[in-house]
Amino acid sequence: MKHTFFPILLCVGTLAARAEIRSQAVDYKDGDTVLQGFVAWDDSRSRNGPGVLIVHQWKGIGEVEKKRAEMLAQLGYVAFCADIYGKGIRPSSNQEAAAQAGKYKKDRALLRRRVNLALAELRKQPQVGSGHVAAIGYCFGGLTVLELARSGADIAGVVSFHGALDSPNPADGKNIKCKVLVLHGANDPFVPPKDIEAFLAEMREAGVDWQMTSYGGAVHSFTDWTAKGELPGAVYNEKADRRSWEAMKQFFREIFSSASERGK
Repeated sequence: MKHTFFPILLCVGTLAARAEIRSQAVDYKDGDTVLQGFVAWDDSRSRNGPGVLIVHQWKGIGEVEKKRAEMLAQLGYVAFCADIYGKGIRPSSNQEAAAQAGKYKKDRALLRRRVNLALAELRKQPQVGSGHVAAIGYCFGGLTVLELARSGADIAGVVSFHGALDSPNPADGKNIKCKVLVLHGANDPFVPPKDIEAFLAEMREAGVDWQMTSYGGAVHSFTDWTAKGELPGAVYNEKADRRSWEAMKQFFREIFSSASERGK
């Protein structure tokens, strides 16, 4: 593949005449555990704008998540990458990543605490307006933002990109206060049909305002331009990547417009 969607978009964003993208690492804590997030924003824009929490895939915060944050900053959002694992814990192999992700999947209370701490850090950023916050997540992060919603977090919406959909406590769907968008690879081998059906039942029974879009031909990790099939069933798909990003942008226009109306 000669070109991919995101490097092109990043190049265009870099040429924006007024964009002044700033970024920095942010240390915060869960008790004695140090976590290290990453924040990006456009310094040329006025403050009091919407904030977007980004939750990483199973190898922790990396260059992909940081580029996502910068891309969101180019769109006018303050983007904060959550650190679920802890400062310096960045698995280098799929085996290590599976072990780390598994720890939090088995302990949803811990997962929810970590993502809510990251949400609190996003809200602390001086550029973020009150009440204008959403969360997105990739793979493991997609599951995590759904758990954030299930925890009852007071946010405008969550977007899961090729995330797991299972829940050990489906009744927690009743705690969801925000809108939910799930962007799914139709051929994703890591999300079994039974999990999809259970998720749909959870959303319906809880009366959640939800949407789910499946992309034909896409498998797991379809937004990750570094995924080249080393892990079977996880491959970048430029078309699904572009379509899902546009779907997220439209979702944000809807939820942040609603938040502005409520704030009047």
